[in-house]
Order: sequence, then C-alpha cells, then structure tokens
Amino acid sequence: MNNIFIILASGKSKRFNSNIPKQFNVYKNIPIYAHSIEKALKSKLFSKIILVTNDLKRIKIKNENLIIIKGGKERSDSSLNALKYIKKFKPNNVLIHDAARPDFSIKLLNELIKNLKNDIAVIPALPASDSLKYKIKNEIFNLNRDSSYLTQTPQAFRYKNLYELAIKQKNKITDEATLFIDTDQKVKFIKGEKENQKITFKEDIKINKTYVGIGFDIHRLIQDKTLYLGGIKIPFHSGLQGHSDGDVILHSIIDAILGALRQKDIGTYFPSNKNKFKNIRSPKMLKPVIDKLNKANFYFNNIDINLICERPKISIHRNKIIKSLSKLIGIDESLINLKGKTVEKLGLIGKEKAIACEVIVSISKYD
Repeated sequence: MNNIFIILASGKSKRFNSNIPKQFNVYKNIPIYAHSIEKALKSKLFSKIILVTNDLKRIKIKNENLIIIKGGKERSDSSLNALKYIKKFKPNNVLIHDAARPDFSIKLLNELIKNLKNDIAVIPALPASDSLKYKIKNEIFNLNRDSSYLTQTPQAFRYKNLYELAIKQKNKITDEATLFIDTDQKVKFIKGEKENQKITFKEDIKINKTYVGIGFDIHRLIQDKTLYLGGIKIPFHSGLQGHSDGDVILHSIIDAILGALRQKDIGTYFPSNKNKFKNIRSPKMLKPVIDKLNKANFYFNNIDINLICERPKISIHRNKIIKSLSKLIGIDESLINLKGKTVEKLGLIGKEKAIACEVIVSISKYD
C-alpha cells in the first residue's frame, strides 16, 4: 500500500502568544513540528511525508522522503493544497495530522492504517470528560457528555474518497472527518490517546522541575595529535592530551549533564585507568549520558559553553561545532550557545599549551 503522511504546519498560532508560530517553538528539545516528522520517518509506514507550511525558511530537517510545500490561508486550504500535490504519487491512503499534536505514538499510526483495510475514514477519538454546552445565537443547550467525542489527528482516509470530498468543499473545516460526517458517509472511530493533546496555549506545555549543572575540563596541547572540539576535527598544530581524544567541550557537557542529574563526575563512568577507554572518542562517552537523561524524561532548556583558548579562533568554527553538538545531543541548534574566551596570553592557555572549557546545562522535566 502506498501511504502518505501530511503534516499541516501553516497556522499563525495567535493564541500561543509567541514571536514565532507555535509549531516552530522548541518542545522536548526540538521544534514542535519536528516530532511529527521524526515519528513518521521512524514508523517506515509512508512513501512520502508532506510538510505544509508558510514558513519554508524555518525548516531545517532534510530527508529524501520529506517534501515541503506552501500552505494556504486557512487549514482547509493547506490540506487541499497537499491533497492536490500528492495526486501524482497515486497514493492509496493518506493520513492528515496537525503539527500542534507532537505526542501521538507510532502505535496509533499502525492502528489507523490497519483499520483502513476495511474502512474509508478512520478517526482517533476520546470520550468527552467535561460537561459540554452548545450555543446557537443567544440560546445555550446542553450536550450529552456520554454521546460526545473529542476527535484527534492523525486522521486516516482512503485517498480517492477524501480527495473527491475535499475538492468540492466550500466551507472552512477544522478537520477532514467533518467532510465525511457532513455527507453521511461511514466513519470509523478508534480509541485515541490521552497523551495526544493539541498544544494551543503556552500553558499547555507544563514544566515540572528545572535543574542546572556545571562542567569544566582542561587538557594540555601536544603535537602530532588530532584536535577534536565538539565532536569534530579542528585544523590546528596540536591536539589535546588525554586518555580519550581530549575533547574538552564534550567532556564539560557530560559533566554538566551529570551534575544536573545529581550524578557523579565523568571519571566515575569513564575512569582513565581502564584500558577499554583508551583513545575512546568522546561522542561514545556522551551517548550513554544522553540516554540516561532521556530515560529519566528530562529535556534541555539550554547549553551555554565557554571555550577558553588563545587559538584556534572559535568564531571560525562556531557554526560547525554547534551543528555537531545538535546532532550528537539530539536537540535543536537554538538551545546551544558557544562563546570563545582568551586569557590575555597568561599561563599555559595563553601560551597555546592548553585548552579549557566550562559549560552550564539547564534541564527540565515535563509533566
């Protein structure tokens, strides 16, 4: 089956009260919209993933199966743009998802597609938990809570059936299920997910506790060794001496994360008297620490780095180092700051015989 996943990310998010549209705000280390792309890619259920947005320049994710197209004025316009665009791919099924719902599961994707074998429209929904009212002009009516449902996205459809309804629709709609319900066509509702909540207001992102950790590292420079900083090779006359590759940036980040987690220092986990860690690359040391943080359900607020050296000049390599750190840690580049500091030719660092680094990490746990 040829399945295509459409992500709608063209809204202006006026209720979110932010300088940038809600879907581009960072949530759990990456922009809100990026969660949907990552899960769709990880599921391996889709031949194409279509991101519909009016802010094309903000999209930094690149993948051969990801296509970015221009959105419309209204949600229904963006959806129709995507449905017209994918016609050339001859899809059997299409899932349409709001980018403001980053917490759906891959299990839900599988359930939706599975149910499309026998149904033309499959919608995840949860029973209403609050009392519901309905206003018509100046009159307010009670709705039966036991017969009311809150629909979610992704919503799954046979492409042909949805396309035929979408090209005829003239009114603004808030979801594609409306097209089927309004034309008395059969819709199958499956159990939605409580975690799959839509982010509408800033208050919808609830932060529990925030912790801060400090890391510091210094290594001598020695000739005939490769210099690694932030996980990448830096052209220089010397490298950093150490039991590992001596990457002071990654070592400081590791210690700062361990500090924020109230754990022991880097030497406890990677002792320099163990041969198995001889010449180990620092990204391999960082990974289990990041895994520890993720397992505890913590997320980064920011990482602030001071690299202390006379040379090399960090301004030349700053962007490359930040990109490397973003990839290694798995967070958006906007959460990382890197500054270069000199010591006015004083001491070992001033004589280009050592490089030091200090890092502050702030992490939080979401409810």
